[in-house]
Amino acid sequence: MAVYYRQRIIALWTVFLLGTLFHTQLNLIPLFHGLPVVESQPATTINDISGIMWLMLGFFVLPMIAMIATTFTDSKRYRIIHFGLTVFYSIMNLLHVILDLFVQPLLWYQIALMVFLFLVGLLLNITAFQWMHLQNRANQSQEQLETTRF
Repeated sequence: MAVYYRQRIIALWTVFLLGTLFHTQLNLIPLFHGLPVVESQPATTINDISGIMWLMLGFFVLPMIAMIATTFTDSKRYRIIHFGLTVFYSIMNLLHVILDLFVQPLLWYQIALMVFLFLVGLLLNITAFQWMHLQNRANQSQEQLETTRF
């Protein structure tokens, strides 16, 4: 079976981003049923949470940039940086799962989703690690570079 690391990485980042968006949406769904949502930081204006909004923007944009860079870049340096990025996101996901265990009320569907995203992150770590160690030979075609046999 041929292994295409770049395609796997892009697919895993896509699943991760969709899951993260769904995690946010799950928190907001009670509003549509007239129920309150869990507040992490009370605010009266958008300026009160502008720092959080910038952090969330960065958290979503970095994987999108990684997907684009993975499509167009094959350098060893990028693959090392990319692997480090996947490890960072896995650590952040694990911390998020742990912190969600202390939110009241405890929402098990959110915990289940975050555990799933953590597992997707681990699979992304493994795939990025394998891609990082792929030999870069200038004389081989791109398909030969990314294709290995199990």
